[in-house]
Amino acid sequence: MMAAGQAAKNGKSVILLEKNSGLGAKLLITGGGRCNVTNYELDIRAFLKKYKENDKFLFSAFSQFSTKDTLEFFNTRGVPTKVEAEGRVFPESNKAESIWTAVTEFIHQNKVHIETNASVTKIISTDNEISSVTLKNGKEFFANKFILATGGTSRPETGSTGDGFPWLKNLGHTVVASDSALVPISIQDVWVKKLQGITLTDVKITTYQNNTKQDSKKGKVLFTHFGITGPTVLNMSKDIGELLKYGEVEIRIDLLPKLDHGMLNTKLQELFRSEPNKKIKNGLNNLIPTALVEPTLILSEIDGDIKNNSVSKEMRVKLIESLKNMRMQVAGLLGNDKAIVSSGGVALDEVDFKTMQSKIIPNLYLVGDVLNIDRPSGGYSLQLCWTTGFVAGNNA
Repeated sequence: MMAAGQAAKNGKSVILLEKNSGLGAKLLITGGGRCNVTNYELDIRAFLKKYKENDKFLFSAFSQFSTKDTLEFFNTRGVPTKVEAEGRVFPESNKAESIWTAVTEFIHQNKVHIETNASVTKIISTDNEISSVTLKNGKEFFANKFILATGGTSRPETGSTGDGFPWLKNLGHTVVASDSALVPISIQDVWVKKLQGITLTDVKITTYQNNTKQDSKKGKVLFTHFGITGPTVLNMSKDIGELLKYGEVEIRIDLLPKLDHGMLNTKLQELFRSEPNKKIKNGLNNLIPTALVEPTLILSEIDGDIKNNSVSKEMRVKLIESLKNMRMQVAGLLGNDKAIVSSGGVALDEVDFKTMQSKIIPNLYLVGDVLNIDRPSGGYSLQLCWTTGFVAGNNA
C-alpha cells in the first residue's frame, strides 16, 4: 500500500493487485489489533542495530524514510500517536483501523487502481525482465515496473502464504527458507495453562539447555491457554526454536528480579514476622500476583494452610528458589498460524537498498517480508514495510 501510494504520488499509473477481498488484512491485526506502527528511536543507526548484521544493508533506505518520516506521515494525516513501553508507538485511538484508514486514503487520493480478489499465479519474464503477471482467473496485466510485496508465511489466514518465494526462485533469486521468527511458546506444565490471562510486567526470563544458561531477558510475560507469550517471549522465540533442534529447553522466570536471594530472604522473614498467624497462602500476594501464589507453593512443596510462624528455614529456601527460578518445560513453538513475522526470504545482497531494485531483474522491486531480514517485536516489522515500500514506490 505504501509502495503503490508513493509511486502514484510521483505521477505514475499504478495498479495494486490484492489477493484478498480487501486491503491490509494483516495490518488490521498487528499489535493485537492496536497496530504497533513503529518504534520511537529517532537515531537511525541506533534503530538499525535492532536488525543486527542486516543494518549495513538498510542504512540507505532508512536515510530516505525513517521513523521520524513515518510519524510525520501518520500525524499529518490525522492519526495522533503515543509512545508506550520500550518505545513502541501506537495510534492514540488504540485501533489499527486508524492506521489502515490513513494508508487507504493515501492510495485513493493518489488514484491507485485497486484490483481485489486478484490472485497472481504466474509471472511472465522475457529477456531478463518481467513483462506481465497472470491472475488465477486468467486475466493478464502488463507493466513497465513491478513491485513485489507478498509478505512471508506468518498468519496465512491474512493471505501471507509465501506466494512470492517460488516466483522469485524461478526468476533466479536466492531465497532463504522461510521459518517462523516471532512466535508464542507452548509449555508442557499444566499449571502454566491454568494462569491464562495473567500478565507479569517486570520479570527476568532465562532459557536453559542441559542445565546451561543460554539467554536471559527482562520484560513482560503473558500466560495463555497454551503457554506463554508477550514481547520479550516473542523476541526469544527464534533462539528457543534453534535450541529445540538439539534437545529439551527449560525456561526459568525470576518473578522478583530487583531482589537478590539475600534481600528476598529478609523480605520474607519480615513478612512472616509481621503477620505470624496468617496462612502463608494469604500473605504472599504482597509479593506476587494472587494467581501465582498457589502454583508457587505447589512448586515449593509447601502446604498453603501453614501459618507464617511455622515456616521453617528449609521451606523458606525452597520458596525463594521458586520465586527466583520458576521452572517450566518448553513443549515447542506455535506454528506460522500464530507467528507475528516469519524469517527467511530473498538474499539481501541481491537487492539494491538505495532503490529496493532487484539486482537480477532490473524492473522488479522487493519490499517488506519477502526480504530475509530478522527483526524483534516492537514496531520494527511495520517500520521495515513503511521504509522499503516508500523507497520502492519512489524509485520504481
